[in-house]
This record gives sequence, C-alpha cells and structure tokens, in this order.
Amino acid sequence: MKRYILIMLFLFGYTIAGISQDDDKKGGRIEALKIAFLTRKLNLSSEEAQKFWPVYNKYADEIRKVQIEAHQNQTSEIDREDKILTIRKRFNGEFAKTLSNEKVNTFFRVEKEFNGFLQKEMMERRQQRLDNRARIRQK
Repeated sequence: MKRYILIMLFLFGYTIAGISQDDDKKGGRIEALKIAFLTRKLNLSSEEAQKFWPVYNKYADEIRKVQIEAHQNQTSEIDREDKILTIRKRFNGEFAKTLSNEKVNTFFRVEKEFNGFLQKEMMERRQQRLDNRARIRQK
C-alpha cells in the first residue's frame, strides 16, 4: 500500500511539474491530472467508468467553451458563473443516469476540491517565480 501511494505521489508530482509548460501542453496535463484525481476519488467500477467518462467529456467541453467565451468577450464573473451553474444543473441529471446520487454529489465536490488545489498550486508557483526573479535581481 505504501508503495502504491508513493508511486501515485511521484506521478502526481511529476504531472504538477509539467504545469508550467505552454498553454496546449498545460491544458492537456492539467486535464490528465484532473482525470487521475477524479478517478481516484470517485472509485468508479469499470461499468460506471464506461458510462461516466463520455458524459464527463461532454460536460468538460461545455464548461471549457463557456470559460473561453467569457475570457474572449470579457464577460462578467457573475454571468460566467451563471452559465456554468446552468451546465452543472443540466449534467447533474446526466451524471445521475450513470452514477449513484452519492457519487454524483461526490463528483461535484471533488471537482471543486481539485480546482481549489490547482489554483493554490498555480499561485504558489507564481510566487516562487517572483521570489526567484527578486533573488536574481539582488545578485
């Protein structure tokens, strides 16, 4: 068990290390990290996974489109969040067709947990870069 955890932490850390790459690679690596995170937290059976991931991919595409559109059009935060909430409500029913209600609720909770983790990680990395630049300037 310790070996499994150690391997997961290593892979997790390795994936995080790649987050600072260019946008295309970053998006793919972040999505891969999110999928691994969700898979581990949801503990899906093979039957559940076969039904869940296609629905999740549609959900993620719609969320991504709203975020890109909001960024390009400089949409207000409230409008962006409202559109995302509408998508989440609609997909709540879709996910309920593939998972138990408990796992659907867990999915939405874990997704928020991952987003918080990602935001924290990116802020820490940004701060490290700023600290490194400051040290270089002092020399």
